[in-house]
Amino acid sequence: MTTEAGSAWRRWLAPLFPRRVRRLVYAPGRLAGSAWGRGVEWFNNLDLSENAVLLGFAVLVGVAGAFGVVGFYKLIDLFYYLFFRWPASWMPAFGPWITRPLITGIAMVTAWWIMRRFAPGEDGMTVPDVQRRVVRAGGDIPTRPALARTAAASATLAGGASAGSEGPVAVLGAAAGSLLARLFHFGPERKTLLVAAGTAAAISAAFNAPLAGAFFALEEILGGLSVAAFPVVVVSSVVAAVISRAVFGNHPAFPIPQEYGYNHLWEVAIAYPLLGVVVGVVAAWFIGVHFRLGRTQVTGPRAALGGVLVGLMVAASAGQLVGTGHLSIPLDVFGTLAWWVIGLLAVGKIVATSLTLGWGGSGGVFTPSLYVGAATGGAVGAGLLALMPTAGIRPGAYGVVGMGAMVAAATGAPITAILLVFEMTDDYALMLPLMLATAVAMVVTHRLQPDNLYSGWLRRRGIHLDHGMDRDRLSGLTVADAIDRRSIVVQGHESVATLVRRFAFSEQTVYPVVDPEARLLGILTLRDLGTLVRDGADVDPALTAVDIASPTEALTLQAPLVEVVRRLGVLGVAALPVVDVASGRVLGTVGRAAIVARYGQSLSGIATPGAASGTGGPT
Repeated sequence: MTTEAGSAWRRWLAPLFPRRVRRLVYAPGRLAGSAWGRGVEWFNNLDLSENAVLLGFAVLVGVAGAFGVVGFYKLIDLFYYLFFRWPASWMPAFGPWITRPLITGIAMVTAWWIMRRFAPGEDGMTVPDVQRRVVRAGGDIPTRPALARTAAASATLAGGASAGSEGPVAVLGAAAGSLLARLFHFGPERKTLLVAAGTAAAISAAFNAPLAGAFFALEEILGGLSVAAFPVVVVSSVVAAVISRAVFGNHPAFPIPQEYGYNHLWEVAIAYPLLGVVVGVVAAWFIGVHFRLGRTQVTGPRAALGGVLVGLMVAASAGQLVGTGHLSIPLDVFGTLAWWVIGLLAVGKIVATSLTLGWGGSGGVFTPSLYVGAATGGAVGAGLLALMPTAGIRPGAYGVVGMGAMVAAATGAPITAILLVFEMTDDYALMLPLMLATAVAMVVTHRLQPDNLYSGWLRRRGIHLDHGMDRDRLSGLTVADAIDRRSIVVQGHESVATLVRRFAFSEQTVYPVVDPEARLLGILTLRDLGTLVRDGADVDPALTAVDIASPTEALTLQAPLVEVVRRLGVLGVAALPVVDVASGRVLGTVGRAAIVARYGQSLSGIATPGAASGTGGPT
């Protein structure tokens, strides 16, 4: 109970009961709160390792995320009963052209009212909003708006409007992780990890795809592949998948009728890259339509009108566009429908989803992206089959590849998309065309539309994230704010055999290699040393550091951290050396870990630590 709600409750009770009675009423809550506070203090004083704490809470978050998904689907069943089955027991039967628009309109008005009543002013509580709160609020996800969004999405999907289920369950899982972290008074770092773990658990349980769930949290919530976060999100994702399979059974969320492959190498060389181009164009159009229809102010009448329009589209498609689309992805009929009919399904799903989410409904965009990708790929495959009927083309294979390519291009989560399709199909034969089409689609979409469905939501609210960090907060910081002047440097003449023994247990992973005047010669990584001794062979005593050093870019103290983050990502290294402009001497290193730490300090208003601002050179 919030402080404001508690004060209002006490003011309401005050005139009705004497003070002694009120004290008796309040006493159990005060005792419970005091006992909980002492318990949390005792727990936080235990001598437990960080890994043990995080993995233990990852299990708890995985359980909470899985049962949150179960509750979400039960709530959809409840709304479905209220919208369809209960009225059918006393209303006269009407045709789908009347029943479907009417019920979908009522469902969208219900969703709009839930958000307005229980989460006023919260236009977010979607996956991008979780991203925003992770980087700007240290992972604080308010519980009440998250629950309201879950209920609103349940009403939307039960009424047959076109939206996805991944957004609401991801928010619900994130809120569960955040709530657990707040209850135990965890700091922003632990809280952020548990938010990511909750998201992974929810996606894993919803799609029966633990790998995809884990990488969705890493790509979308944390903004990159973090070694520290990986065990936490994986454990949470696996726990949720186990519970989900126990409740729903071990089957993919999207029924794939058969295993697919490719019959000819020319398909990989020509047809699937062509599919990537088409998917990229369609994804860019999807993003544009989604945000154009979402610009208007949502009111009750607009929500009703949007529901009626979506209901008419669902009726016209004979139910193919209803809900998430996971039961109506027509992979099994791609060989019989004309290519232009399947293409119309893709267009219809884009418009129906954009109307639903832009005019008052609630839900996600991930699952509709799967549908649009399946229909787009199926249309391309059916078109090629019509042109070359004897070539042995399987339109369903193009539909499966299109699913992954569309999700990657529309949401900016390529690893998640590839793993999700692989987990749904368990068909490794499609990995080559899937990866190729995904890469092409992402390039084409980014060329036509710089935003994806998630980053566009943030940018239209003045928020610019880069690798899980707020670019606006980083814009005023330079390398001088995050440099580690205590990093170890290596002399170029030092023998590699000595370095292998010296750095066997070092936590530093990147070492600048310098000449006797401390000028940069290159960098040496632990991976380079590990490659030399991987097979247990003796290292040549004459081999020196400069012999195996890699050329690298150097940073200056004035370089902006925003640019450093980008360069670290492009080069694929953990850190880069920093040199003095005048002398060329190495001053230290700056890496992603230091940037993240400095970024966290900027969120908390903490001054730069002395370790980064010392006056001496590296040791």
